[in-house]
Amino acid sequence: MPLTVHQFPCLSDNYGFLIRDEATGKTACIDTPDSAAILRELETLGWELDMILNTHWHPDHAGGNMDIKAITGCTIVGPAEVTRIAPLDREVAGGDTVDLGETRFQVIESGGHTLGHIAYFDAADRIAFVGDTLFALGCGRLFEGTAEQMWESLQRLAALPDDTTVYCAHEYTASNARFALSVDDSPALKARADEIFAARERDEWTVPTTIGLEKATNPFLRAPLLAGKVGAAGAPDHLAFGAVREAKDNFRG
Repeated sequence: MPLTVHQFPCLSDNYGFLIRDEATGKTACIDTPDSAAILRELETLGWELDMILNTHWHPDHAGGNMDIKAITGCTIVGPAEVTRIAPLDREVAGGDTVDLGETRFQVIESGGHTLGHIAYFDAADRIAFVGDTLFALGCGRLFEGTAEQMWESLQRLAALPDDTTVYCAHEYTASNARFALSVDDSPALKARADEIFAARERDEWTVPTTIGLEKATNPFLRAPLLAGKVGAAGAPDHLAFGAVREAKDNFRG
């Protein structure tokens, strides 16, 4: 039976995700950006929380861990770095698996935004929860890691099947699209950007996305093709990516 994903906005631009393995009823939340919102959604759905799956340690991803555990008694799973702000019941890293009932998640190393960032991939349902590594038309800032580390992480995600549904943690897509248009004039990007701007005007979400759509239009995954636009012509792929990331950091569009 499939995995059900319940998505909801919280904080200023985060998304919360509650997931349920329909074969067993086992339920988890992906990160804990807003404990009150998560608990409210659980009550509305009538779901009982079994597990928290953290992607990284930042407070808008793990800050609600202890409040939620105190009320639900759930198990907290995540990368070792989460212990910077809250204890874990189980530490996981790239190559591990996590079972939620009959749903098995592969843990994918995805450091760069933070050093120990991870993603969770449900191969059976082709669903990935990628935290702040990959966004719709974007990627996370390099707060702790290097351009090379982040490029390698993005390549691991890009290697997933094109029809993989990608749940990223923030609604940044319109601003990402404005930057993307400044370095890439592809027709596919222009068409997608028009759709995004129209959707946001209607206050519609632009998450989830897919791996195939990001490979076709995301400037960070397309960085080697855009190197000349960011002063990195002929550079190795990870340096081209770094130049695109720096351009985004300095973009005021």
